[in-house]
Amino acid sequence: MKKRLLASCILSSSIALSSQVVAHTEHSGGIQAPKFDESSTTHASFDIIHGKISTEGNVATFHLAVAGEAGSNKPLATGKLPGSSVYSYVWPTSLDPSAVGFEEKAGILALAVTAHPDFDDTPLYDENNDGVLSNDGSEWHSHWIVLAPTEQCGPGALAVVDIPKGAQPKLPKTWPGLPILLDSPGWNPTFHGNHLEVKVPFADISDLETINYDAVTAALRVNQSVHAPLLCVTDVQDIASGDLSLPGKVNQ
Repeated sequence: MKKRLLASCILSSSIALSSQVVAHTEHSGGIQAPKFDESSTTHASFDIIHGKISTEGNVATFHLAVAGEAGSNKPLATGKLPGSSVYSYVWPTSLDPSAVGFEEKAGILALAVTAHPDFDDTPLYDENNDGVLSNDGSEWHSHWIVLAPTEQCGPGALAVVDIPKGAQPKLPKTWPGLPILLDSPGWNPTFHGNHLEVKVPFADISDLETINYDAVTAALRVNQSVHAPLLCVTDVQDIASGDLSLPGKVNQ
């Protein structure tokens, strides 16, 4: 049901700016998610309490609180790329992908904190020129991803946008070389009990002043054939708004 809600809202031609959700008393501001239901099949570490984006100076803080210990559940290594899993905490936004180095209107830009022990997406570009970059796939790390509805992943499903063979789209300097619209900027997420935060610097913080956002927990899976689409959203665990209406406003 949550997957169908996710896809149907993204396919909508407009974004609703309000949502009827059950407020949680633990936190004020941001998007308040329905209170954790112990009978739910969602793992507590992915059951969202609230999501928030706030700014100070030129730095935006992406914040998420969950019912269990944030980051405590990771996918098991399979030893192969096809069919391997990616666990993720995601903030879908209305920010245009061009703000972080992708082509304009390339899809739905989201910040994601992910763990995936079976493959490396370390950036090809080493800004500090300090040698070989290590594989951080098995540890929680951050990405910008660009999403779009992709029927090949299943009815109403989403995928990280593929780069067709021979295409040369505009990409961030820290693109890791995979044939998808994904950036590996290297911002380290921090975990404190049931809270998760990522601090993201912006050259122009005004880019965030009028955007909307949501918070989602989900699993993604590498296609068994390892080609288009490469990375499908297969299992949405929770959506803060309940319907991906992107009701969040920065600094509120």
